[in-house]
Amino acid sequence: MRPRWAVMLLKVALFVTIAIAGFGQAVLHLWNWLMPSLFGLRSITFWQAVGLMALSWILFGGWRGFHGRKGSSYRRHWQWRHRMRERWEKMTPEEREKFREGMRVRCGHVPSAATERKA
Repeated sequence: MRPRWAVMLLKVALFVTIAIAGFGQAVLHLWNWLMPSLFGLRSITFWQAVGLMALSWILFGGWRGFHGRKGSSYRRHWQWRHRMRERWEKMTPEEREKFREGMRVRCGHVPSAATERKA
């Protein structure tokens, strides 16, 4: 009987191989479909697509979404939410309504009829 870690390693290797092949094919087809017609660039091969994908992961922080809940972005998000909740709870009802209206205006919503009457 094979050791449990060897089976797990085989499964991980198979998953990584399938993921690289799938993403590589996606990059290959998207590049060859869009880039030559839009920018006049040459078509690329599968291995060039895999290299381009690896380069983009290195330059743009590739695995950032796969670190789970213990990552720093999750922690920053939680701290931001906690600070905003504290600030919200300290606001008066008038301050809350003013904040809501400011967010509506910033997000492109048309001011309500009640707000237009006040102004």
